[in-house]
Order: sequence, then C-alpha cells, then structure tokens
Amino acid sequence: MDPLKALADAERKPYWLDSPAKPEPLPRLFGNTTAGLAVVGGGFSGLWTALMAKERDPSLDVVLLEGKKIGWAASGRNGGFAMATLTHGIANGLERWPEEIALLEHMGLTNLDELGETVARYGIDCGYERTGELHVATEPWQLAEMHQSVEVARELGVRFDVLDQDQVRAEVNSPTYVGGHWERDGCAMLDPARLAWGLRQACLSLGVRVHERTPVRHMRDTGTHMELLTPHGTVRAEKVALGTGVFQPLLRRLKHFLVPVYDYALMTEPLSEEQLASVGWHNRQGVGDSANQFHYYRLTSDNRILWGGYDAVYYNGGRIKPEYEQRDETFVKLAEHFFTTFPQLSGLRFTHRWGGVIDTCSRFSAFYGTAHGGRLAYAAGYTGMGVGATRFGANVMLDLLGGESTERTELRMVREKPLPFPPEPVRSAGIQMTRWSIAQADLHQGRRNLWLRTLDKMGLGFDS
Repeated sequence: MDPLKALADAERKPYWLDSPAKPEPLPRLFGNTTAGLAVVGGGFSGLWTALMAKERDPSLDVVLLEGKKIGWAASGRNGGFAMATLTHGIANGLERWPEEIALLEHMGLTNLDELGETVARYGIDCGYERTGELHVATEPWQLAEMHQSVEVARELGVRFDVLDQDQVRAEVNSPTYVGGHWERDGCAMLDPARLAWGLRQACLSLGVRVHERTPVRHMRDTGTHMELLTPHGTVRAEKVALGTGVFQPLLRRLKHFLVPVYDYALMTEPLSEEQLASVGWHNRQGVGDSANQFHYYRLTSDNRILWGGYDAVYYNGGRIKPEYEQRDETFVKLAEHFFTTFPQLSGLRFTHRWGGVIDTCSRFSAFYGTAHGGRLAYAAGYTGMGVGATRFGANVMLDLLGGESTERTELRMVREKPLPFPPEPVRSAGIQMTRWSIAQADLHQGRRNLWLRTLDKMGLGFDS
C-alpha cells in the first residue's frame, strides 16, 4: 500500500495520551511548603519513587512536582514494553558487569514481578499482559548472534524458546522472518499512559501531594535542606529525588552524561477479525527484530498494532524542541517497513503518528548517584527501556537517600558512572558518525567498521 495514503488521516499526537481516560490536571503549587521528600518529575521514575516512599514510610510527607502533566513525555509515548532487563539486554550487561549479570537478571525479573503485583494491588487498568517478547531475525546473519545470546541466557536461568522459521511464523506471520526466539518471562505489555495515570492515583490515595504544571526553575542547598523554586512557590525539603530524564537537569553534572535521542512510532486502526487471523499473534507477545536499526511492535487491547523504532535521531547540539516530535521522513519509512513486514495487511491505515525524546547515556542503561551531602539522589539514562527499570531505579534512589547499604546500592552497576560524552561539536560529530556506521553494519551482514570496533574497545559499543 502507498505509505502516504496509509498515513493520510493519522493524527499528529501520541496514541496513548489521546484517550478519554486522561485525568484532569492537578492544581499547581501556589505559595511555600515543606516536605520530607520532594520528587521532581512526573514520569515513571518520579511516580514510582513517590509511591514506594509512602509504602516504605506512610508517615513521610511526600510532594511530587511535574512541570507539565503526569506522563506527558517519554512515559506516555513509548511502546509499552515493560522489560525485566536492567542493563539494556543481557549482552550489554555481560560486557560491562559480568560478575553481577546473574544477580542483575534475577533482580530484573523480581522487579517486573513486583511491578505486576503493584498494578493488581492498586487496581490499575493499564492492560497489563505478561506475554514475553519475540526476538525475530529478518536476515540470516542475525541468527548466529541470537543463538549465542540464548545459550548465555539459559545458563543464567532465563527462559528462552528457540524458534525456527516455521515456528516463529506460526507465532506471528511475516514473510520476513527467518527465525527467532521467545523470551518467555522477560517482558510485559501495557498501556504506558494508563500506567502513569494509575500510579498518579495510587500516589494520591497514599497521601502524596502532586502538583502538575509546576516546573522547578531553580534548586538551592541551604546546608540543611533543599529548596526548590517554582514559578509560584517554593518547596523546602529534607530530601530530593530527581526523575527528570533528559530534560534540562537541575544538577548540572548530569548534562555531561545524557543526550536526547528522538524515537518515532505509528499506531494502526483496529484490525478486523480476518486481518488479525492473517497475522496470527495468538500469544500477543511484544516483538522486536534483531537488526542494529530495529523495529519494535505489539498489539493493543483493541487489536491495533503499534509500530515504532528504526530511526533513532539525534539533532545536532542536543536540542529538544516540540517540532522534533513530528518527522515525516521517518513516518513514511516506518509505514513502508510495516507493509513489507505484513503485506497481508495492505489497506490498513494509521490513526496516530508521534515521536518522543529518550534519555541516552554512553552505557545504554541507567546510572545513579547522590549530591548535596546525600540530600539529593538521581537516576537517569534508561535509553528507551525505562518502563520497567524505572521502578528499580526508584528503589535505588530511596536506598541512597536513606543512607542504606543494600544489595542494590552495593552493585557495581549502581556505584559506577558511564563515561561522559565529549563537548560540542565533537559530541554531535561522534553521534552522527555512530548512527551512520550502525546503518552500514545492517547493510553489510552486521560487520562493524573501524569506528564501531574502536567504540567497542572503549566500552562504548552499541548494537541496538
């Protein structure tokens, strides 16, 4: 089908946020107040931190400050893949923390179990389905790497089913698949905006004070407390947790470790029974292909297909602008790839197209730390896999703020920082060279050029 025709009526807004379930915004902060814990940022990172702080200590006075609306940024724009991995996949974790990888995998699965338990306990209607994820190969060269990763995963106790071409096509019917594997336990599918709104309500039910449309403009350390200055008031807090992702950090050191990368997605209209039967997908797994420039896709509760990924776009200078959320070149490319993957769905139309910014760091998984004498903690750098891992990061922040030595805070992954990015314009030149090289690798059976091999040796290699 002509991709332009399929996109003709697609609204330029995130599908998840375009919902009648969207709650009315909560009041701004007016005047001055105090808190035991102030949480900055109303995405998953901040919401989990506020909620679990109250679960740990119901008497703690917690205030959450969100500059716009709860879940409006990455937390409401992603694919809704809640993954168990804390390390952006086993391969990345094994490369960086081999002595901890078994523990990290166990912690990740436990974290995902507990996320599901929280959804059930608070009655959060977010379409939570523990389906696992299909990793599919669309080129023969991808299979060898996939089989290697399965062998390692099985040694770590992770359940993978290896699927040949016929078996993987029996799960999801695409003529592009040459094989794959099904990661049985490591992923749950959900509606991310409804999860954010449900966490907001859970926070409110425990007494968290939530203020939307209340950006924190400045932060000041008084020596005994932290002061957060907003347009119409100030919060004086004993402790602060930063969950602001890639946006202008209140802690200046973070800007050296984070870059904004834009990711884009499409949503189809609901599939008819006949269309769905032509694809199969009876087990409703999330799906990701195995190229360096990869697609991710999944079914929604009403049998639409979300189709995203491939282009990860860095705008030189690290600029973040609303107009970057729409990129027609990428939308057309995504639509073309969709119909190549599912030619039997020719005639299907897209209803939504959107983009959002991801907080990326040089190790491609979250990093953590404290500042201001332990009165402030932060977690950032989830690189597109924060739907599940932010809950773990929130626990890390609370451990750090409590001055506790825990199994989490003793991890080398938690104690170490990623390498900082170089200053501009070297930063932009290096990122664009890496993006070009990754695309070239996909065109040449995965072979990595000198630039990528050099990054690999420096511990900066990136293959997804």
